[in-house]
Amino acid sequence: MNNFEEILKQKPYILADGATGTNLFTMGLQTGDPPEPWNVYHADRIRNLHQGFVDAGSDLFLTNSFGGTSYRLKLHKFEERVVELNREAANIARQVADNADRLVIVGGSMGPTGEMIEPHGLMTPRQATSAFREQAEGLAEGGVDVFWLETMYSIEELEAAVDALKGFGLPICATMSFDTAGKTMMGFTPTNLANRAIDLGLSGFGANCGVGASDLLATITDISRNVTEGTTVIAKANCGIPEYKDGAIVYSGTEAVMADYVHLALNSGARIVGGCCGTRFSHIAAMRKAMDEHQDGKPPKLEEVVSMVGEMTEGSKAVFSGGEHRPTKKRPSRRSKSFNK
Repeated sequence: MNNFEEILKQKPYILADGATGTNLFTMGLQTGDPPEPWNVYHADRIRNLHQGFVDAGSDLFLTNSFGGTSYRLKLHKFEERVVELNREAANIARQVADNADRLVIVGGSMGPTGEMIEPHGLMTPRQATSAFREQAEGLAEGGVDVFWLETMYSIEELEAAVDALKGFGLPICATMSFDTAGKTMMGFTPTNLANRAIDLGLSGFGANCGVGASDLLATITDISRNVTEGTTVIAKANCGIPEYKDGAIVYSGTEAVMADYVHLALNSGARIVGGCCGTRFSHIAAMRKAMDEHQDGKPPKLEEVVSMVGEMTEGSKAVFSGGEHRPTKKRPSRRSKSFNK
């Protein structure tokens, strides 16, 4: 059995990792520089990044390969090293996971190419598929447990990526990024994703990045009421709202806020919960404690979400409340008494 499938069998809930970029900036990465070459030139720092999340309690973490397609790497003249940089990203992650004292999953991070697929842009679906397949070859060689498409905004690009990954025999998860209107940049809604994900054969799907925890919870709520029992829904929210202070971007989310977000996300139907931009090791440690102590409850009301993790934009409020009066599919508790602490 694949490790990803095994951990889903073992655990009712899975804690993912936090931010890659935010933490690498504290290790010396400069704004505008690609992090993927660090897999070769600063492997020790990438190892420390992953180890930090494992030590904080993550059950699953992502490789340093978000911008690992040729389209992104060519901006820095690394397009000829796609397989190498992705393979090393997976190798480093695999070493950290294998040295852990528990089962830890390595997700092969794959972000958008940065190009637009026709008719909106010049890239063809075949070109997109080829780019994602090349990246996947490196990640598979390095030993990832699951392919993890993230921050996707175009269903056409997501479909091209999934098509590229089908021949590797690994599970595929995908998260899309939704804006203040409750849609992706290309107008795809959470309901659209829920309805399309099963046909794509995704092992898990949901949302990441976006605006903040409140808005992401609206997305997860809408996805969850449009799926059936046993669906693995993923929530990876930004750590609050970004603010510019003293010459740097900082995020408003505290450890306490991110712990509350865990409870709300789980009660909103998520099974895999982590953080995105701004989420540091200390946040993940607080989220670990919250997940271990979680008791299943009812899906939260809007007022509860706002009071616990902050304001929600008007577009997301509409998404959140849009199905409040529709029948909700019954979601049995996954947590037995043996998991209550």
